[in-house]
Amino acid sequence: MSETLNTFILGIIEGITEFLPVSSTGHLLIAEQFLGARSELFNVAIQAGAILAVVLIYRQRLTELLLHTQQPENRDYLYKLTVSVLITLVLGFAATKMGFKLPETVVPVAIALLVGGVAILVIEAYVARKPKSGNLTWSVAIWVGLCQILAAIFPGTSRSAATIFAAMLAGMTLRPAATEFAFLVGIPTMFAATAYELLKARHEPVTENWSQLAIGFVVSGVVAFIAVKWLLRYVQTHRFTIFAWYRLVLGVALLAMAHQGIVH
Repeated sequence: MSETLNTFILGIIEGITEFLPVSSTGHLLIAEQFLGARSELFNVAIQAGAILAVVLIYRQRLTELLLHTQQPENRDYLYKLTVSVLITLVLGFAATKMGFKLPETVVPVAIALLVGGVAILVIEAYVARKPKSGNLTWSVAIWVGLCQILAAIFPGTSRSAATIFAAMLAGMTLRPAATEFAFLVGIPTMFAATAYELLKARHEPVTENWSQLAIGFVVSGVVAFIAVKWLLRYVQTHRFTIFAWYRLVLGVALLAMAHQGIVH
């Protein structure tokens, strides 16, 4: 397979999975089993493309929050958003200092996909019996911050899934509101994580072709823009159960392939 085609495939995978509740880290790890591993710099580039896409989608909301802080509702939202991000950054820094590293095998990913799939079904059934609310409370902000770190500890969990369903369980039961807050919290968090990975990568020899990095960045950004736009429309009228069933099927398939030695 040519390097350009490899880059396109990985950019598409990152773009689709970064903000959908299916785990981009898990999917990229699976893809590397068949396509070969790429450098940390490449992974940073395609993640940056996905982040930029979400910034563009939420540019109006971000502008409103940052430039109209005199409005109490905007100020309150920004305070809670900031606390949620700080919780994640502190916990993420602690995990890094303790030497935590994501496993490079698919079995933990498969298990996380299965557990997450079951959790989505259970949470959706629970939330369906609760009154609809889009209120951002301190409980929502704190739990979203705490649960963001799950994706860093357990590959296959999905950062977006962990944060969206943490918000829903904490009382923000309207899916569009929970999704928006989860994504807005994810923007600075992912920027910080990407910057950290970039700082680490600068000490490593550059083996990636710069044109390939640019292709991966653009492909990931365009695909992420389309995927997030679709998801935001989808959650207006649908539950997340389709993603639960996808996770369950993929998790079972991965365990079967690992058992047969197709992946490791």
